[in-house]
Amino acid sequence: VQLQASGGGLVQAGGSLRLSCAASGTIFSINVMGWYRQPPGKQRELVATITSSGSANYADSVKGRFTISRDNAKNTVYLQMNSLKPEDTAVYYCRAEMYSINYWGQGTVVTVSS
Repeated sequence: VQLQASGGGLVQAGGSLRLSCAASGTIFSINVMGWYRQPPGKQRELVATITSSGSANYADSVKGRFTISRDNAKNTVYLQMNSLKPEDTAVYYCRAEMYSINYWGQGTVVTVSS
């Protein structure tokens, strides 16, 4: 299974970006999909996850600003990021869990300027 993330870029504080991550390969049933991020010099952290039934979970730092969604037919997860802050600057990674195995995308860079 391969995950391809896209949608990162440079944006001013207060702006918006939408990330996408599509899974391809031999896919039977993806349980949880999610987004994580690694700010410069820091460890990777959870941003948001979503189950196959649509139940979402968010880090406190992004609640009310970010929205995770998925298209099960396309095996794709999205992250709509609004009201971006400089502290949201990070490499964003997507994850897909299938039969207790985690697959990771290559990361997409989000830079928020003040």
